[in-house]
Amino acid sequence: MSKTPNKFSQEVRARAVRMVLDHEGEHSSRWAAVSSIAAKIGCTAQTLNEWVKEAEVDNGSRSGLPSDVAGKMKALERENSELRQANEILRKASAYFAMAEVDRPLKRWSRSSTNTAECSGSSRSAGCCRLPHQPTTRTSPSARMWIVYRSAPAAT
Repeated sequence: MSKTPNKFSQEVRARAVRMVLDHEGEHSSRWAAVSSIAAKIGCTAQTLNEWVKEAEVDNGSRSGLPSDVAGKMKALERENSELRQANEILRKASAYFAMAEVDRPLKRWSRSSTNTAECSGSSRSAGCCRLPHQPTTRTSPSARMWIVYRSAPAAT
């Protein structure tokens, strides 16, 4: 779809094209006929020439892609491009969240600071408020990916 609004209706275009094709023999060349009729309807000769070419393609007298097929192709290409962008965004988000899940430190079970106040003594002596320390082991990136792969739900 063009960025500028159409100044001429479809009826005016069709009539101008018909006039060019009907009066082409009265002029020395097609361009002369196009220039003459374009001046009468108030458009440029190049624009009218493009309308004539498009009409010839649509009726089959000139090789090319008909305008209805070209419009459908353009819409499908635009939709395809949007879907590719959406897939890329989803792929990146999935990888980001998978790595965030793998790199997330293990949860340490401890009481919050409000619960610590219930214990007697300072925070150092309040050993009853915390679970024993569990050392974490570092895993290689390939092992992390295997963990993510194993924990991912199966695609159906």
